[in-house]
Amino acid sequence: MCFHAQQTRSASEVQERFQAQGLVSLGVYNGFSHPKVTAICDQAPQQLQLLQWGIIPHWAKDRSIQKYTLNARQETLHQKPSFKEAKRGLLIADGFFEWQWLDSAGRKKKKYLVTLPNGGLFAFAALWDQWIDPYSGAVIQSAAIVTQAAQGIMRTIHNSKMRMPLILSPEEESLWLVGGTPKPVTDLHATPI
Repeated sequence: MCFHAQQTRSASEVQERFQAQGLVSLGVYNGFSHPKVTAICDQAPQQLQLLQWGIIPHWAKDRSIQKYTLNARQETLHQKPSFKEAKRGLLIADGFFEWQWLDSAGRKKKKYLVTLPNGGLFAFAALWDQWIDPYSGAVIQSAAIVTQAAQGIMRTIHNSKMRMPLILSPEEESLWLVGGTPKPVTDLHATPI
C-alpha cells in the first residue's frame, strides 16, 4: 500500500518533466491527513492540479469514505463502487515510504524511502473524482493511488501485505490516461531511514 509519499522537486522541474503548467505542491505527505498533492487528470493532461489524497466518489453523502480510499487495488478497480466510475490521473512524486516488518506481529519495523534509481520524478497511476459537498457547495477534487501486487525489491520491503503503488514510466503515462493497461516500473531503489 502507499500511504506516505514525497514530492520535493521544484515547480519548474515538475513542469518540465511532465510538460504541463499549473499548481505544484511540495512536501512529504501522510495520506491519512488528506493533503493536496500534485496531479494530472485525464481531461487536461497539460495542466497540473492539486487534488486531495483520498478519493471521495461523486455520489458520496459525506467525506467519511475518504479515509478508506487512499489506495485502489488495480485488480478490483472495475468492481468496487468507490472506483468503478472514477476517471484516470497521475499523482506526481519523487519517492514514497514503506515499512518492512521485522517480526510477524509488525511491532518492529524498518522504514524505507523508495525512489527511482536515478532519484527522479515519477507518476503513480491514480483515479480521481469530483465531489460537491452537500452542506457547503464546495467542489472537492480528490484522488487515490492505484496499487498492485508487490514486485522486485518491494516483495522484501512490503512483506506484510505484499502491495506496491503502480508507478508509470514516462512512455506509459499517456496509455494509463486513455484507459490502457500499462507495464509498471519495478526497478526501484530503497534507502533505509
